[in-house]
Amino acid sequence: MEKITIVKVGGAIVEDEKRLPQLLKAFEAIDGPKILVHGGGRSATKVAADLGIESHMVDGRRITDADMLRVVTMVYGGLVNKQLVARLQALGVNAIGLTGADMNVIRSHKRPLKNGIDYGFVGDVDHVDATAIHHLLLAGLTPVIAPLTHDGQGHMLNTNADTMASETAKAMANMKTANGELVYDVTLVYCFEKPGVLANPDDDNSVIPNIGHEDFQRLVDNGTISGGMKPKIENALAAVDNGVGRVIITQPTALDGKTGTVVGR
Repeated sequence: MEKITIVKVGGAIVEDEKRLPQLLKAFEAIDGPKILVHGGGRSATKVAADLGIESHMVDGRRITDADMLRVVTMVYGGLVNKQLVARLQALGVNAIGLTGADMNVIRSHKRPLKNGIDYGFVGDVDHVDATAIHHLLLAGLTPVIAPLTHDGQGHMLNTNADTMASETAKAMANMKTANGELVYDVTLVYCFEKPGVLANPDDDNSVIPNIGHEDFQRLVDNGTISGGMKPKIENALAAVDNGVGRVIITQPTALDGKTGTVVGR
């Protein structure tokens, strides 16, 4: 099997001119095929405000009405994605920017009402076309995927980047040759501003080295894991349960996986 690395980077890093160059340099240094999945929520919120469009969030998830959908499509698929592609090209990485609609790589359905909440044009992933991504990798290209998908009916959908990274990792991990052999040994890296999942949020030296299913439930119950970290680890555990070889939560300077929190195993 060929080793492949999928890195998901959040908006807090993408929009930080100190950390972003560190992330891109570390990403460039990764050997073998690789994929970058990015967020950009803070940029979307700022552009929306500049246009007089109010942002509404529920449990860290953006309510996406028609006006906000136009904003996130412009910001995620345009501004943020193309800036990342251009900066990777400057480092010698032959990157290609994609949304889920491009090449039909990631298709979703519009999220139904959840607990009485209408999230609007938010997508829950149905399918990732691993073969299409594989062809890009064979051509020497590095996909840079924005957090947007489509429903196959002509509609774009705002989609959580952590989930997109997990679903992409699962699809690549389960891709097989005509002989039924697995093609890729997948490592998924969730990159954010901290060195890992912290036992004490005020102490960067309190990284929890490993989190399995039982650890996760205990850490949720005692409040150590909360907020946006909870769905991130849920996505990480789902990836490991579905064939992804390794999932790491770490900071921009540690994409090699030598430090951080290993999830699932």
